[in-house]
Amino acid sequence: MVRFVPAIALAAGFAAAGLGSVAPAQASVPLPVVAQIGVPTLAPVLKKITPAVISIAIKGRVVENGKKRDIRSAGSGVIFDANQGLVITNNHVIAHADEITVTLADGRNVPATRVGGDADTDIAVIKIAPDHLTAITFADSDQLEVGDFVLAIGNPLQLGQTVTSGIVSGLRRNNVGIEQFEDFIQTDAAIYPGNSGGALVNLNGDLVGINTAFVGSSNTNPGVGFAIPINMARSVADQILEYGEISRGSLGIVIDDPTPSVFRELKMQISTAAAPLGAVVVSVDAGSAGARAGLKSGDIVTEVSSTPIRDSGGLRNRMALLRIGEVAELSVLRDGKPVTVRATMAAAEPQRGKAK
Repeated sequence: MVRFVPAIALAAGFAAAGLGSVAPAQASVPLPVVAQIGVPTLAPVLKKITPAVISIAIKGRVVENGKKRDIRSAGSGVIFDANQGLVITNNHVIAHADEITVTLADGRNVPATRVGGDADTDIAVIKIAPDHLTAITFADSDQLEVGDFVLAIGNPLQLGQTVTSGIVSGLRRNNVGIEQFEDFIQTDAAIYPGNSGGALVNLNGDLVGINTAFVGSSNTNPGVGFAIPINMARSVADQILEYGEISRGSLGIVIDDPTPSVFRELKMQISTAAAPLGAVVVSVDAGSAGARAGLKSGDIVTEVSSTPIRDSGGLRNRMALLRIGEVAELSVLRDGKPVTVRATMAAAEPQRGKAK
């Protein structure tokens, strides 16, 4: 079995969580020259962005077997608003925190407060005093391609700020099995315990992802790390800042991938060669938002508000970013013909199967 390890360091050891079937992969590609100062170096890029990456230490209490236990752990975070002192990190870094202390790149230790978090996407926002801070610039993670060079920055193994390099090894990993909603960037840039919530940046120094987990034992990394795309993380952070919480809407539908077996089950006459990318509506709950919008079993959703949908995981992730009451415009193939459906997101019902 493959073990997925959240990249958070615990004072009493490293916590492992999740099981999956992703095979480790290695990549060793020389980095391009960024600046010429006698030898090739990435130092100019790092000088610009490392002040925005911070270390996070927490103290808290958890209940195990009916008993309370004190915990201390460490992770990382990224300053994204210097004027307000806002930091984005992983929710699992601060989930059990009673006290949060941030260490800035210049060595200052400052207290932090929790703004809010979302366990389903593992994104959280904390706040520190806006005193001489440096913020990072967001990239458009939808523009990433496999093979792009990236740098991972964080506080691995509580050693202090550390930088590793690699490439984007894969995109849209939504079957890893460690979060409710997954759209991971896979990278071979080394990620270790303590890197959780740290920055994955491109060679322009722009933030493309939030480092979250790796494959391996608690202290080894075979070259498979995972980061949450910044477009997804930013959307969640924006909701946390505006509403203080995530209030997800639902269509009340069951979806699956457009595979031959699904088509046979639904008695759809579509060949494998002609099958489009998208998510197949398997069933629609009576009285649900999807039913009111006119969605039908057998519909294939190909876009949501102009965002292409590749598979059922992509649709679940896209819908997870929409709030109750928000209107989604779905591009649908119905009996081979394009149809546009406008659906107003409703309160989520208890999940069953692959419902969203």
